[in-house]
Amino acid sequence: MKTVAATITMVAIIAGVATSAPSSKSGESSHTVTQADMDRWKVELSNWGRWGKDDEKGTINLITPQKRKQAADLVRDGVAISLARPANTEKAVDNPQPYENVMLSVRGPASSDRIAVSFHGYAHTHLDALGHHFFDGKLYNGFPRDEHVTMAGGAGKGSIYNVKDGVFTRGILMDIPRLKRVPYLEPGTPIFVEDLEAWEKQARVKVSPGDALFIRTGRWARRAALGPWDVSKMAAGLDASVIPWLRQRDVAVIGSESALSVTPFPPTSQIPGPDDYLPVHNFVLVALGMNVFDNCDLDALAEAAATRKRWEFLLTAAPLPMVKGTGSPINPIALF
Repeated sequence: MKTVAATITMVAIIAGVATSAPSSKSGESSHTVTQADMDRWKVELSNWGRWGKDDEKGTINLITPQKRKQAADLVRDGVAISLARPANTEKAVDNPQPYENVMLSVRGPASSDRIAVSFHGYAHTHLDALGHHFFDGKLYNGFPRDEHVTMAGGAGKGSIYNVKDGVFTRGILMDIPRLKRVPYLEPGTPIFVEDLEAWEKQARVKVSPGDALFIRTGRWARRAALGPWDVSKMAAGLDASVIPWLRQRDVAVIGSESALSVTPFPPTSQIPGPDDYLPVHNFVLVALGMNVFDNCDLDALAEAAATRKRWEFLLTAAPLPMVKGTGSPINPIALF
């Protein structure tokens, strides 16, 4: 990662970012992403310094008061839809660390229980903090990991506490299985810029600055039909070539039904760097400062949106205000 000063210089160059973005009309060659591309994007597309050298909120800054007012106007029916999976307490190949829910007492007029979870991974719906990933030992905005994120002190910078006021903005669902007229995408299916733009055209909605973008792959529909599989090794998701597009559109927060990136890499992705094992997921967290909703369940949302033929909604979400936390279990809500 280059210095913040270098990054600020580059920000002026990328007013449209389109110079680095693969064209959605140039064929399969536009999907090729090398390590050199990734390393260049970490400088050219970076948001480091954009909101000041001490900023820890990243693209949440794009959710302005005016954006919130516009999002509130999207509520017409008063219908709320959860985007979270039920808290799964059953161990499986895709849930190696299930929720623990233990009753402590049932006495007289009250009961109490204890709930515990290791929420990072590929099973539980959660929101990643910006201190969850690093490039070359640095988290978003250039803060050194070894100084600010430690075993003893937790996440002193980039913690989930920076999102304690919640997320309240326009949400957009991109239902890629519906676009392709299949019940779900097969694991390992990459989603390209042309898919995102085809959905925009079909749904008559365009992603704009400050939006919360959700990518449906049909993971949970496939699991219901065929059973669990190891999602850490094979999952449909965004191809690395979409990274410049996400920066160009100034998405504020993003979510999907696994960890956002397609796994394994398609042949067009030649990215051996150890920091880039989930190229899109890790890039948006570190270079863009964009919080990520992992392991959402978007099936009910997809049905509600299709019924209304409306793919935009008010999105609300509030993480636990853990001062040193690298993320939080979460229950995002879509309101139509």
